[in-house]
Amino acid sequence: MIEIVDLTKRYGKFTALDSLNLTIEKGSVFGFVGQNGAGKSTTFSILATLLSPTSGTAYINGYNISKEPKAVRRQLGYMPDFFGVYDQLKAVEYLDFYGASYGISQSERSKLIPQLLELVNLTHKQDSYVDVLSRGMKQRLCLARSLIHDPEVLILDEPASGLDPRARVEMREILKELKNMGKTILISSHILPELAEMCDSIGIIDQGRLVAQGSVAEIQQRLQGEKLIIVKLFHELDRAVAFFEDQPLVSQLAKRDDEESLQFMFKGSVQEQVQLLKNALLHEIPIISFSEIETNLEDVFMEITKGVELS
Repeated sequence: MIEIVDLTKRYGKFTALDSLNLTIEKGSVFGFVGQNGAGKSTTFSILATLLSPTSGTAYINGYNISKEPKAVRRQLGYMPDFFGVYDQLKAVEYLDFYGASYGISQSERSKLIPQLLELVNLTHKQDSYVDVLSRGMKQRLCLARSLIHDPEVLILDEPASGLDPRARVEMREILKELKNMGKTILISSHILPELAEMCDSIGIIDQGRLVAQGSVAEIQQRLQGEKLIIVKLFHELDRAVAFFEDQPLVSQLAKRDDEESLQFMFKGSVQEQVQLLKNALLHEIPIISFSEIETNLEDVFMEITKGVELS
């Protein structure tokens, strides 16, 4: 459905995108993770035929973005990270304008627009002027606009950017519904844990390069099995520190702010983790609790992109 081949974009001596290769299967949701300036928006603008690549190409549902831009635009709905709205239009008029721009007949628009407003939970705001809508409502209206011509592919650049927690939940639920409808979705976000909930796979881009790609579980394996362990103690903190410092699979040992707990990274199997706890108890370390904290995607991102440099 989306195939990217050696896609490169240069501005003079600066390389914004460096030989990107990526394939996204039909009906899947792919999450693009990266810091500001990493190359996400450049990639999306090229796929949406708004920006020409320096070299390489991409295909949307088999259509070449450079040679068949009109056909590509019919296949996809694009939601940029920053978008304009027409303040003097009501929400329903806004969608009607874009529907007419795509050549959709008045009779079809009259049926389609109520369905889109219901999908993005804006039916109750259909007669409200766009400029009085909250940011979250404007985001959902823009998403409805990108769906007006029923595209098979959605490219969503930071759709949850700047939203409050409630609005992010609403946006996430809408995207889940679109996934259930069989849409192929390429989405970028800084809200990494939420991205993981929605995506079949993710890619981490840094300095224009795709530095990691796979399922969330596969990406997490890049940490080579390290786990964050929290140990809560009943006094004798210094003796516990001395014990864990001597353990070969323990690293980054530190006291926590509550002064009754330790944390460390553990590189070992589940069986070795059990043995570590047994040994601690045999040495009469007064442990109240011994727990593993699941590594989140922010930790994964920081670990994978650490030390990445352009050659």
